[in-house]
This record gives sequence, structure tokens and C-alpha cells, in this order.
Amino acid sequence: MTTIQVGVCGWGDQHELYVQGVRNRDKLSVYASHFPIVEVDSSFYAILPQRNYESWVKDTPERFGFIVKPHQGMTGHQRGDASGSRRELFRQFEESIQPVVEAGKLKALLFQFPPWFDCTREHVQYVTACRQAMQAYPFAVEFRHQSWFESRYSERTLDFLRKIEATHVVCDEPQVGKGSVPIVPAVTKPSLALVRFHGRNKAGWRDPGEGQNWRDVRYLYRYNETELAEWVEHIRLLEQEADEVCILFNNNSGGDAAANAKQFSEMLGLAPTSLNPRQMDLFST
Repeated sequence: MTTIQVGVCGWGDQHELYVQGVRNRDKLSVYASHFPIVEVDSSFYAILPQRNYESWVKDTPERFGFIVKPHQGMTGHQRGDASGSRRELFRQFEESIQPVVEAGKLKALLFQFPPWFDCTREHVQYVTACRQAMQAYPFAVEFRHQSWFESRYSERTLDFLRKIEATHVVCDEPQVGKGSVPIVPAVTKPSLALVRFHGRNKAGWRDPGEGQNWRDVRYLYRYNETELAEWVEHIRLLEQEADEVCILFNNNSGGDAAANAKQFSEMLGLAPTSLNPRQMDLFST
């Protein structure tokens, strides 16, 4: 029977989950009383010390799962990096995540490639090299350039991901041309299907605005019931082909991710299991 799990991208900014005054170091433990999986995105910006992962392992229940984003220097976001320094990044990143790996809590490494990373022979070879470097771990790929899923390449892209045993990340995001991809609900690795909801804020996706923090604008969107209901059929198709389906909400700019994640969990009829015990506040009954 397929396992379906829903969570969000990052736990620090999910304010509605936390009582006033909760310490930052306690937030993951509280988060894990609401959701069974989470995406780690701080690893995209820095190689984190092992002690961070060790702490997170301790703060979460035995069956909790992490989807970890590799450092941006590993996915081509930092242009012009020398191959030698990039190899060192791979080594450092792999070393840093070992506490999660050893605890059996790594769901996948999420290689999210940038919007300018188009479908070329060079980029196909680079994705292959990334897979080879991380061959010991579950590996997921998210493309953001439309060319990978143009009619002439779409099936070949999916076949390529199957060949390298990578999970295709199914995305719901604004459709704004070359810098976005369509919804392609396909399974390329039977052990895991991965879905990410980025919101549908076209203006914010295309241009976050000068002088603004892009994080405050790009993912500013709340899915309505009709939009989520349309996705139920997609998930049902994915669960027919995958042993596990992980669903992540990334519409964090306005604090909507956790609410939408809970709403969608209810639509799918998911019962919360294997969570941390929920702490009671003063007015809980």
C-alpha cells in the first residue's frame, strides 16, 4: 500500500504552528507533531555542521523524514565555480548529512536546478555526474526551465530520469514562460514520487520587485479549495505507480504553506501517524 505524506518546505516560518514565545531550537519538535516530513532548505545556502542534523534527528520521531536540498554550488546556481571546488562541496555536503542518513530519515536529496539550466547535452551530462556522485542516496531532480518538458523532449527527459534512477519532482508553479515548468504527474522511480507546491503568483515568480526581499513575494500565494481538489486526481495517479508519495508546500511568503498542507491532507483522507506528541497549551481541552 502506498504511503502518502504531506509537509512543508522549512519549519522556522510556520508561525501558526507555534505558541507565542516558542524557542527557535524547539520549533522542529513542535512541527513534527503536525507533519511527518519536512524539506531542509537551509542546506541550500550553506554546508551545515553535522551537529545541526544530529539535533534534528533527536527532535523528530523515528519514522520522520527529511528531504534535503544540496548546496546551491552543487546545482549550478553559482555560475563559474571551478570543478575542483565543486567536488569539495559534494564531499563536504555528503559528510554533513550523515547523521540523517545513519538514522534512516533521509527521504531524498532534492537537486533543484536553476531557471537558466536548460535542456542541453552539457546539462544532461552534469545531472548524470551529480547522480553518480550521490549514487548512495535517494536522488530527486527538479527542473525549472521549460525546455525539459517541451513536446519534443518531455518523454526523453522522463526516460533519462528513469535511467539514472532519479525521482522526477512534480511541480505546481506559475506558468510564466521559459522560467517555469508545467505539471507533469509522472513517476520515474517507483520507490518515491515527490510533489512541490510553489503557489501561482505569476508576478512574484517573474519579478519579485526591486528593493524587496524575494522571499516575501515569490511564494506569496494561498491555494483555494478548488485548486487543491484538482490535485487529488494527480496524487491518486502517482500513488498507483509509487511506493511512497511525498508532498511539500513551498508557498511560505504569506505563511500559507502549513494551512494548505493540512487542508490537502484532509482532502486526501490522511490520518496523522508517527508524529511527536502534541503539546497542550493553557487553553487546550
